[in-house]
Amino acid sequence: MNISDMMQQAKDFQKKMGDMQEELATQNVTGSAGGGMVTATMNGRGELVGLALEPGIVKADEIDMLQDLIVAAVNDGARKAAELGKGEMSKLTGGLNIPGLS
Repeated sequence: MNISDMMQQAKDFQKKMGDMQEELATQNVTGSAGGGMVTATMNGRGELVGLALEPGIVKADEIDMLQDLIVAAVNDGARKAAELGKGEMSKLTGGLNIPGLS
């Protein structure tokens, strides 16, 4: 393989990565906490795009619990978004673990 072929492969790979990142931005995952009382929806980039609270969950004396549930739901969504990205990257790299790519 000559250097020209390698450069073309690198360009192709870079384009595929860009396309994959755009695709990930359109996919959503939902994390939940408290048996579904709080759900957080995140896109494939790990950005919070929605938050839902079950009606009646908010009571003045339970604010601390609610805050903890929101944090747990967002973290669950972030973990699922990271797994989604890792799975897509694995498809792109053919399962190879390439340092610096996640």
